[in-house]
Amino acid sequence: MPSMQSLHDVFVHELRDLYSAERQLVKALPKMAKNAGSPELAEALESHLRETEVQVTRIEEILEGLGERTGGVKCKGMEGLIEEGKEVLDMDGEEPALDAAMIGAAQRVEHYEIAAYGTAIAHAQAQGHRDAVRLLEATLEEEKNADKLLSQIAERGINALAVASADIDITNGGLASRSSKGNGTARRNGRSNRGLKNGSSRSGGRRGAKKAT
Repeated sequence: MPSMQSLHDVFVHELRDLYSAERQLVKALPKMAKNAGSPELAEALESHLRETEVQVTRIEEILEGLGERTGGVKCKGMEGLIEEGKEVLDMDGEEPALDAAMIGAAQRVEHYEIAAYGTAIAHAQAQGHRDAVRLLEATLEEEKNADKLLSQIAERGINALAVASADIDITNGGLASRSSKGNGTARRNGRSNRGLKNGSSRSGGRRGAKKAT
């Protein structure tokens, strides 16, 4: 276990934790992008992947400037969030609903990072690490923008499509969903066979299947 004797120790531990978190995301984001049904969502995830790769190098730069190494810490919080995201990718269901669930998982990641970077910035400021503050603030702004974009994508159509895909009818006091009526709405059956277990990849992914209209 790391020894916390000063704010410097706390700050270095936070940076290493963030470094681990971002490296885990670099591996997870391509799988999420491949399985996004919405091209707009896939593009947003791919764009954030490129940002995340830059964010990794920023943390490396900060730690190098402090004379500290990057390794030694695994971000268990990010590990848990990514595992929750994998559960979404392994689910069967209507494409808009699955995209809505994926956005929710991605935003939980963004909120976690926003909190972590905000704390790291405060600790950098307290120690007078101006270059670190500048780099961390650039990343924090990217995380906030990514979260905002995900909300916009959901509100512009995915949430409404997820509602419409169920098309709940009240019939004789009961509920019947459109999917049970065989209306041709595309479903992602057998998604676990193309999921993330054992490192398997999705051939074509959810993006490769077009929703019937």
